[in-house]
Amino acid sequence: MSAAAGTRGTPLVRLQFSLPTIHCPACLNKIESRLREMPGLHWARVNLSMKRLTVEGAVAADEVLGVVSDLGFEAYPLDPAVLENSADRTGRDLLLRLAVAGFAMMNVMLLSVAVWSGATGATRDLFHLISAAIAVPVVVYSGQPFFRNAGRALSVRRLNMDVPISLAIILATGMSLWESLQSGPHAYFDAALSLTFFLLIGRYLDHRTRSSARSAAQELAALEEQSCTRLQGQEMETVPINEISVGDTLLVTCGMRVPVDGELISDLAVLDRSLLTGESEACTILKGADVQAGVVNLSRPLQLRATAIGEDTFLRRVAALVATAENNRNSYTALADRAAKIYAPAVHILALLALLGWWFVTSDMRVALNIAIAVLIITCPCALGLAVPSVNIAAVGRLFRAGFLVKHATALERLAEADYAVFDKTGTLSAPDVSLAKDVPMDAQRVCLALAQNSNHPLSQALVRNLSHIEPARLDQIVETAGEGMTAHWQGMPVALGRQGDLATLSLQIGSDSYPVQVREKPRPGAHQALAGLDMPAELVSGDMQKATEDFGREMGLPVRAQTGPEAKVARLKELKDLGHRVLMVGDGLNDTAALAAAHVALAPASALDASRSAADVILLKEDLSQVPLMIRVARAAGRLSKQNFAIAAAYNCIAIPIALAGFATPLMAAIAMSVSSLTVLLNSQRIRGLK
Repeated sequence: MSAAAGTRGTPLVRLQFSLPTIHCPACLNKIESRLREMPGLHWARVNLSMKRLTVEGAVAADEVLGVVSDLGFEAYPLDPAVLENSADRTGRDLLLRLAVAGFAMMNVMLLSVAVWSGATGATRDLFHLISAAIAVPVVVYSGQPFFRNAGRALSVRRLNMDVPISLAIILATGMSLWESLQSGPHAYFDAALSLTFFLLIGRYLDHRTRSSARSAAQELAALEEQSCTRLQGQEMETVPINEISVGDTLLVTCGMRVPVDGELISDLAVLDRSLLTGESEACTILKGADVQAGVVNLSRPLQLRATAIGEDTFLRRVAALVATAENNRNSYTALADRAAKIYAPAVHILALLALLGWWFVTSDMRVALNIAIAVLIITCPCALGLAVPSVNIAAVGRLFRAGFLVKHATALERLAEADYAVFDKTGTLSAPDVSLAKDVPMDAQRVCLALAQNSNHPLSQALVRNLSHIEPARLDQIVETAGEGMTAHWQGMPVALGRQGDLATLSLQIGSDSYPVQVREKPRPGAHQALAGLDMPAELVSGDMQKATEDFGREMGLPVRAQTGPEAKVARLKELKDLGHRVLMVGDGLNDTAALAAAHVALAPASALDASRSAADVILLKEDLSQVPLMIRVARAAGRLSKQNFAIAAAYNCIAIPIALAGFATPLMAAIAMSVSSLTVLLNSQRIRGLK
C-alpha cells in the first residue's frame, strides 16, 4: 500500500485485495465496471491470473470490500508476503474432493450392478440406501466448488456455468434419495457422483493451467536496493531507500546495484547495464552522465547525485509498464469462456421447458422432474468443461518433453494466434563466445580454465565450454571479486582472469604476462533452425549498439532495430498491433520484461531474469532454440483439437437432447451418455501427444 496527497488534501492510496472466487473475464469486467463508479476512485484493475484487485484513489479499504461483496465475490486485503509464501491450497482442495468423488463413484457403481442385474424388493431397497449413505455426504463435500460459485452468482441475480451443474447434481441426488425412501425402482446416485467426478477433473485441470502464473511486476522489486549509503560532507550513513531525497549524494560500492536514478559525480564508472539495455558489453561512462536504478557498478566505488526517486525511477517506470501490460493481457477471453457465455442460459431454458411441458401433458410432477433432471444431466457441460483443459494438459505435457514450460492458462490459444515474431538479441538469439588466442601457451590455457571453472558468470561458463578439451591447472587461494573477476596463485605466482582496472575488456594475467580474452557473440544453438521453421515474419529488436545489432541481424537474416529501451520496445509492439499483428515476443532481460508482458504471447529462456520469466507465457528450458517451430505447431494443433472437442460436445447434445426431451432417457442413461461424451473428449485430446 502506498499513499500520497489527493487533489484536495484527501489521502490518495493504492490498495490491493485478494479475490479468491473470481474465475472468468465476466467476473473481471463486472468488478472493474462497478468500482469505477465509486466516488474518489481513480483507477481499478483486476488481475485474473493472480486473482488480485488493485485500486487507487481517495477511498477506504472497507468501502472497496463492501462494493465487491455486494457483487457476490469474496475479497480480502492483500498481504503480498503471505501470498508469496503460501502453498497451493486450492489445488490440494480440488484434488482431495476429486479423489473422494472418484472413490465413492466406483463403490456406488458396484452396488448398482446388483440392481441392474434384477434385484428387487428389500434387496434393491437396501442397495439403494447403502448407495445413499455413500453418495449424499460425498456430493455435499465434493460439490462445494460448484455450489459456492452458483450461490454467489444467484445472490446477485446472474447465471454462470456452475448453476446448471449444481442443479443437475442436487436434483439427481435429491430425486434418488426420495425414490430410495419411497422404495422406488430407480435411483441415480451413480449419475450424481459421475457428474461431480468428471466436472471436478475439468475444474482441477483448469486450475493447474492457471496456478503457475506469477506477477512479473512484483519480481522487479528484487532488483531494488532496500538501503544505500548517503554522504553528508565527510560523513557516511546507511539509510533506507525511502529516506533518499532528490539532490542527495550517494556512494555505490563495487558490485552493488544503483538504488535510484542519478547523475555521476565521480570521474568515471564501469557499469553492467545488460539487464536494462541488453548491451552485451560493460559500459564505461564519464562524469555528468545519467545513471539508472538497477544497473550494477563493476569498478571502484562511485558517487552520484540523486535525480529521481521512488515511482519516478527508471526501474519503477518499467514495473508500471509491466503491470499495465499484464492486466491488459488478463482481459483476454478464453475459448471455453466464450462458449460458456451462451451455453448456461440455454441449459436452464431447455430444462424448464421439459419440466413445464411434461407436467402439462402428464399432470405428474414425478415424471416431469425425472425428465427435467435427465435434460439437465445430458446437457450438463461436462464435455464442454473438459474440452479445453484436457487438450491444454496434453499439449503442455508434449511441450514439456520438447523443453518448454507453459505457465499461463490461455497461452496456447494466444500462441496459436501469433502471426509475427519479435526477438531480442543478447541472451536470446545470441550467446557469448569467449576464447583465448590460438598462440596462447598450453599452461596459460590450463590456468585460464581453472579460474573460469570457479565462477558462475556467463562469460566464464562460455570460456569453460571452449576449453573443455584440456585439463585445468591446480590453483590455490582462489577468490572471486564482484565486477572484477577471479584471482588465485599458481606455482607461487599470482594469476587473474577478469577486467583490468577500469577497462571493459577481459584478460588473463599470469605473473607479469597478459593474454587478451576475446569476447564475441554467436547464434544460440538452434537459432537458424528456429527462424527457418517459423511460419511467420520476424524481426530483431535489441537494446545493444547499432553496429553489433546490425552485424548479428545480417548473419541471422533479420531486419533490426537497435538501441531500443523498454518503452521503445513496447511502442514497437503497439505499432505491430495497430497493423493487425498478434506478436510473439521472445526475450530475456529487464529491458524485455515490459514487452514480454505487452505482447500477445511471450517466450523467455530459462536463463532469463526472474521478472522476464514471470512476464512470459512459456519458458524455454533448453539452450537449443530449434524446437520453437514445434511449440507453434503444438499450440495450433491444440486450438484445432479444442474446437473438435466442442464439435463433439455439440454433436452429442444434438442427438441426446431430443431423446431426453422426448422422455426416452432416464437420469441414469443421461449420466452414461454424458460420461461417454466426456471420455471421447479426453481420448481425442491425447492425439496431440504424438505430434512431431
